[in-house]
Amino acid sequence: MKLKESIVPMERIERSILYISGQKVMLDTDLAELYSVPTKVLNQAVKRNRERFPDDFMFQLTKEEKEDVVTNCDHLKKLKFSPNLPYAFTEHGAIMLATVLNSPVAVQASIHVVRAFVRLRQMLASNVELARKLDALEKKYDAQFKVVFDAIRQLMAPPEPKHRRIGFLREEKKK
Repeated sequence: MKLKESIVPMERIERSILYISGQKVMLDTDLAELYSVPTKVLNQAVKRNRERFPDDFMFQLTKEEKEDVVTNCDHLKKLKFSPNLPYAFTEHGAIMLATVLNSPVAVQASIHVVRAFVRLRQMLASNVELARKLDALEKKYDAQFKVVFDAIRQLMAPPEPKHRRIGFLREEKKK
């Protein structure tokens, strides 16, 4: 069985990648949907294979993180009334999940998930490169504009008085 992009568009997978606790992750509900299993089944497979999911592969959201995700992600509104805190899987955790589920759909979906993470990494890398180039340009042009601004400030400064004061300076009388 082959998972086609028309069934699960790449944009949908990319939208499911969230930035939580300083990491790019996908929630268990999104992965369960992609892997065509109920979330409960996915989480049971993880519990049976807990040694395969160290903390850098998976973590459970806090109550505040869950509320933030529900508020900001329309497709996760259904989590609002769930008593459970969702699990978040990093790229490595999502791949490990496919090996634990070991179904053809999970294997094919994991390929698309990996591609989405890679594409996101490439976009972030290009943004870093763009930011680096922009910083270099700013530094370059700041130096050039500093000369211009200094010249303008000199033109704006009032001229020094060139005339001398007329009259005598009085000395105060000593008491």
